[in-house]
Amino acid sequence: MEGIKMYRVFIKTHFSSAHYLRNYPGNCEHLHGHNWDVVVTVKANELNEIDVAIDFRDLKKIVADIMDELDHKNLNDLPQFSEFNPSSERLAQYIYKRLAERLQGFEGVYPDSVEVRETPSTGVIYSE
Repeated sequence: MEGIKMYRVFIKTHFSSAHYLRNYPGNCEHLHGHNWDVVVTVKANELNEIDVAIDFRDLKKIVADIMDELDHKNLNDLPQFSEFNPSSERLAQYIYKRLAERLQGFEGVYPDSVEVRETPSTGVIYSE
């Protein structure tokens, strides 16, 4: 008996932006910038007719469009962060939700996780 298959496809990307954390008791309450590294992973149980879960080009395009929403912006000025601080946690969650919306046209492909790093040694992984 064959078990359930799971394919996880990922891409790495990045964007640059500024932010500050409201009500933060320290230096991060001041405007500062990051070169954010992002790893987006999607999952699928089956391969399509050409034996891929999702074409890398399609996934890169979807993620590039989401990165464009964030790149070279003051994240605090964006409506999606008007009620929440643009922390690494909230950025990862936002990217995940946008990814889920954009993947609706790809049958059987779903978000798995989004990793957002402020520095090479600190970051967050969000999944549902």
